[in-house]
Amino acid sequence: MIELNQVTKKYGAQFAVNALDLQIGDGEIVGIIGHNGAGKSTTLKMIAGLLTPTSGMVRVMGYDMSKDSTAAKRWIGYLPEESPLYENMTAREYLLFFAELYGLTKMHARVRIDELLNSLNLREQEKLTGEFSKGMKRKVAIARALLHDPRLLILDEPNSGLDPLTSFFILNYLKTLKGEGKTIVLSAHNLFHVESICDRVAIIKSGRMIVCDNMEAIRASLGNREFHVVFRAEASLDQECRDYERKDGSYVFRTNDVGAMSAMLAKISENKWTMVDLSVQESALEEIYVKLMTN
Repeated sequence: MIELNQVTKKYGAQFAVNALDLQIGDGEIVGIIGHNGAGKSTTLKMIAGLLTPTSGMVRVMGYDMSKDSTAAKRWIGYLPEESPLYENMTAREYLLFFAELYGLTKMHARVRIDELLNSLNLREQEKLTGEFSKGMKRKVAIARALLHDPRLLILDEPNSGLDPLTSFFILNYLKTLKGEGKTIVLSAHNLFHVESICDRVAIIKSGRMIVCDNMEAIRASLGNREFHVVFRAEASLDQECRDYERKDGSYVFRTNDVGAMSAMLAKISENKWTMVDLSVQESALEEIYVKLMTN
């Protein structure tokens, strides 16, 4: 679906993106994260055919975007981070206007707009968009990007500035779109959202790719995993408190070693202590990201 091969974008002597490689398959949701100025938006714009790389190749659905971007754009829906609407139009009027630009017939446009307004739960459709909340405006912008039923969605900060309920709705809506076969590449600062929705995460620092993988692999290579064994013992274990933490009438044994965890379970059984809980605590994406950005 998407292939970036040694893609570089320079402004004068400044690198916005530097020798970036990225492959995204059909039906994937891939999140691109990084600090402000890392090159996220620049990368998305090059995938969308809005910027031309200084060097390297961007290929989307088999099209070389430096040569055949017009053909590829028929299948792309793009949502920029800042997406102002025509505020003297209703949502329906606004979408009808863009449907005409996309070349949809009036009948097809009306059916498609009804589908999108309903699926995005956009009420008060006859109000001017200038009277909409930020969340409703974002939903209209997403509807605009979906009007022509694109195979690829490129979303720059789709949940930027939205309240938690609207953000949750949009995240679930993106999962629905994936279920319909859409490929989605997005940038976001909310790493919890990225972790919860994306099949793979690409982390960019100063224009360079640091890692691109699924969360399981990222945690395995860059995160920490700690086992928590919680148990109760009738006799006091004060002499062994250096190994256990007292908490709410129980003892907690912590280790990142599987062998030590297994030995602890055997010890609990041998001493006939009461097992309360066994859990695994793994690094969140935010913790791994901070470590990468500060090293």
